[in-house]
Amino acid sequence: MKRVVVGLSGGVDSSVSAYLLKEQGYEVIGLFMRNWLDDTVTISDECPWLEDATDAMQVAEKLNIPFQILDLSAEYKARIVDYMFAEYAKGNTPNPDVLCNREIKFDVFLKAAENLGAELVATGHYCQKGEESIDGQRYYQLKAGADGNKDQSYFLCQINQDQLSKALFPIGHLQKSEVRRIAKEQELVTAEKRDSQGLCFVGKVKLPVFLQQQLAAKKGDIIEIPKTFDNRHASHTDESESLSSITAPYNFNRESGTKIGEHDGAHFFTVGQRKGLAVGGTPEPLFVIDTDTTDNLIYVGQGDAHPGLYRQGLKVLNEDVHWLREDKKLQNGEEADYDVRIRYRQALEKGKLHQREDGLYITFENAQRGVARGQFAAWYEGDELIGSGVIL
Repeated sequence: MKRVVVGLSGGVDSSVSAYLLKEQGYEVIGLFMRNWLDDTVTISDECPWLEDATDAMQVAEKLNIPFQILDLSAEYKARIVDYMFAEYAKGNTPNPDVLCNREIKFDVFLKAAENLGAELVATGHYCQKGEESIDGQRYYQLKAGADGNKDQSYFLCQINQDQLSKALFPIGHLQKSEVRRIAKEQELVTAEKRDSQGLCFVGKVKLPVFLQQQLAAKKGDIIEIPKTFDNRHASHTDESESLSSITAPYNFNRESGTKIGEHDGAHFFTVGQRKGLAVGGTPEPLFVIDTDTTDNLIYVGQGDAHPGLYRQGLKVLNEDVHWLREDKKLQNGEEADYDVRIRYRQALEKGKLHQREDGLYITFENAQRGVARGQFAAWYEGDELIGSGVIL
C-alpha cells in the first residue's frame, strides 16, 4: 500500500481528493500548511487560517486518516512574500500562486511528506497527469483539468519532471459539481464551503495594506496617453531586430501625454487595472497601460480598446524559460507553434515561439490585452502544458 500525503487546505477540493485516494487503497495522511502569520492584512471573513485548519481536521477525522499541521511560514515568507515585494518594487506583477506551487507545495511540502515516508503528494488542483514514452525515456505530462472552467494547470506551469512524477491530482478528471456532490454524499464539512480566493494559503488580502508593509506610499503623476500615440513598431529587415521590436513594451514618458491626476505609488498598480485610479470625468473609463516605478509614474488610456493595452508579442529571458517537457526544448534558431496563455483563466491563444540567442520570443496571431511584466506565459500542445516563462 503506497503512502500519500494530501495537502488538506480546508476546502472541498482537497477534502474530496483525500476521500478518493483512500477509496483507491492508498494509505492517506492529511497535512495542513500554515503559511501565514499576519492576519492584519487579510479580510477576516475570507479564509481565516484557523477556520480552514479546523475544517481540514474535521475532514481527516471523518475519513479516519492521520492529520498534522505543518508550519511553513518562514519558508513562505522567504520564498514567496519577499519575492512579491521585490517584484512589485520593480514595477512587475508577480504571480505568487505559481511560485507557491513550485517552491512550497512541490518542494518544501514534498520533502516534509517524504520525511513521513510518503512516496507521493496529492493536491486538489483541477489538472490531470499522464505519461509518454519516447525512445525509451518516460516523460510525465501535465494536462488541463476536465472542467474547463476550473482548469488550474497554469498554476503548475513552473514545476519540473521530478516534482510531477511524485504528484497526484485525484479530482482532475471531475467537474466541480461532481466534487461537491461527492463531498455532500460523504457528509464532509467542506461540501458547501465557498472556494477561497487570494494568495495561495493566505487568503484574500488587502493588497495595498499588504504591500505597504514594505513599500511606502509615494505621490506621483497619472499621465493620460492619447489613443493616437505612435504604437506601431518600426519595421526592420533583420529578423532578430524585428522580433525585438514587435515584442518590446511601449516606451512612454512624461511628454507622451497629459497629467490628469495623482496616485499613491506606481508599484501599487498593474497593466490593465481599472479600479483605484480615483480619476473621473473622462468620456470612457481609464485603464492602466504602463507603470514606471523609477520615476513613479502611471500611464493610462481611455477605453478597453486603447491600443496601449495591447501587444503583439513578448519576450522571456533565457534564464527565465522553463520546459516541463525538456524533450521539446527549442534550440537557438528554432521555432514552434503553440497555444499560449499569459494569465490564469485566459483562453488559449495561437502563438509562435522563437528561440534566439538573447531569449525566447513569443508572437501572437492576435494582439494580447494587458501583457504584464513579471507574470508567466505558459504554452500548451493540445491540453498538455509544455513550458512557461516570466514575461520581460
